[in-house]
Amino acid sequence: MNRQEALELLEAHTKRRNIFIHMLAVEAIMRSLAQFLSEDEALWGLTGLLHDIDFDETAENPENHGVSAQKILEGRVRGEILKAIKSHNYEHSGVMPETTLEKALIASDALSGLIVACALILPSKKVKDVTVETVKKKFRDKDFARGADRNRIALCEELGISKERFFEIALKGIQAVSQELGI
Repeated sequence: MNRQEALELLEAHTKRRNIFIHMLAVEAIMRSLAQFLSEDEALWGLTGLLHDIDFDETAENPENHGVSAQKILEGRVRGEILKAIKSHNYEHSGVMPETTLEKALIASDALSGLIVACALILPSKKVKDVTVETVKKKFRDKDFARGADRNRIALCEELGISKERFFEIALKGIQAVSQELGI
């Protein structure tokens, strides 16, 4: 599956614009991270882009999140993408993250929310104005963006990347697609 086919599939399965934007943000982080780690940018980007394809369908039943995605995507994407998508909801799917790709998806998923929240508190409400220092400060503030699980973000350290470096990599990725995100 190429990116255009993935976007068309997302359009068919995603009703809420904010979820669609979130998936684009995670794709951007995953691409930036893949580049930093010398991994397959297309594979990592596609994993980030598709990771919440079933979110609208499973919002009331989180135990199905990732499992339903597998049904939608099976035969269309590589098995490692399917496993990463299932493992990003390991608390409910029981599929524990083991690979670099899987851990990167979990960390990127959580950090995307923190970065977007940082942008939304700025007067400009633009991600281009977010700095690594802002992200670091808000990361330490446990009352800010409570949905951005700090333990998930900290998985970047299992990839051999410090949190501060991960913030830089992720911010660079999201800022590169800020026009597409509309923030």
